[in-house]
Amino acid sequence: MTDDKINNLIKKQYITIIAGPCAIESWKQLDETAKVVSSLGLLYIRGGAFKPRTSPYSFQGLEERGLEFLKKVGDKYDLKTVTEVTDTVNAGIVAEYADVLQIGTRNMSNFALLKKVGEIAFDKKKAVILKRGWASSIKEWLLASEYLNLKGEVDVILCERGIRTFDTNTRFTLDLSAVPVIRKLSKLPIIIDPSHAMGQSDLVTPMSRAAIAAGADGLIVETHNDPAKALCDGQQSLNPREMTELLKQVKAIASVIGKKVR
Repeated sequence: MTDDKINNLIKKQYITIIAGPCAIESWKQLDETAKVVSSLGLLYIRGGAFKPRTSPYSFQGLEERGLEFLKKVGDKYDLKTVTEVTDTVNAGIVAEYADVLQIGTRNMSNFALLKKVGEIAFDKKKAVILKRGWASSIKEWLLASEYLNLKGEVDVILCERGIRTFDTNTRFTLDLSAVPVIRKLSKLPIIIDPSHAMGQSDLVTPMSRAAIAAGADGLIVETHNDPAKALCDGQQSLNPREMTELLKQVKAIASVIGKKVR
């Protein structure tokens, strides 16, 4: 991938870190989090407006109101915005607000959605982050990415977020071997989501270090202004102090391999 790609999400010689809350809960929550992300010198903020949850009783997001908040903080702090597209009905709405469209693990094999998002991304020049399905092989993941390019070439970034195995000590098993394997099989960039893989905030920073050492192009990390009060995934979200420490440690690893963090 070259530096003149659509959103410049991935650039050579840089590690790109996307940070923000699992779900957009309120203007105050998002604004305070965005202020931290910006103060750390990062360029991308993430936040879920439409939330596909395992339990129908869990917080489902603020929907379009959340998208409005996301665009507003992006403009306020000069941050690019990343959010998930959950179905073909809301795909066009999401693309009106967000800079980068994300396909979550549950939808990696939703081929109708992949085709729709690919069409929108091509027309509107949006980048797409495609998360690996939690029970998907790397071959299936790469084939899914090709659905996004059926109308024309789209700026696709793969995201490894852990796969389901027999071990219960972590939420999922983070398959860092996916990084060199993807490097071998594809020219697509790959970022790592240690938050969803680990499911525990104290394990996020160690696996972030490992991801960068393995050669990942970036990270997508859940951070929240007050994780104890989060309505979604607070147990795996970093508070501002922890996010600052993660960035410090990741920069140290990145310097060893000749890269900078942004």
